[in-house]
Amino acid sequence: MSIDALRDLIPAYAKDLSLNLSSLAAETVLTDQQKWGTFVATAYAVGVPEVVQNLEAAATTSLTPEALTAAKAAAAIMGMNNVYYRALHLMHNQEYATLPAKLRMNILANPGAPKVDFELWSLAVSAVNGCGLCLDSHEKVLRAHDVTNVQVQAALRIAATVNAISAVIRGEKAARA
Repeated sequence: MSIDALRDLIPAYAKDLSLNLSSLAAETVLTDQQKWGTFVATAYAVGVPEVVQNLEAAATTSLTPEALTAAKAAAAIMGMNNVYYRALHLMHNQEYATLPAKLRMNILANPGAPKVDFELWSLAVSAVNGCGLCLDSHEKVLRAHDVTNVQVQAALRIAATVNAISAVIRGEKAARA
């Protein structure tokens, strides 16, 4: 199983990450599509090959091809939006926030998966990318769709764990280089 293969890449000093990965893979507060889409979206957001490959392989039984593409699209569009909107939020000159973004975001209108799932994946990617403005925006939409705080937290826990595993694997590669 791909989760086991990924766990095998995690060194003993990061055992907590391995344990978290296993418990999150068995998490039931999200639908399987929401859960595995979150794993895939955050893996793509971080971009460590071994993490992307193993999590995508683990997700194939739970995601339709359309949902898999939508999870990747969430990572792609949030990669752009998180930089842009985080910058607007951090800048003292609020005039920039009044200007039209002039960035294409067509995927938001028709992501290829249920809107609530895409919003959850976008929230998780926004957590990885550190955009508070986007986190607040996506959380507000999710709450309006009756997504519970426990479900939002589960997506954030997945994002945190995928990000940390990716950092450890990058660090281990750097140590061997």
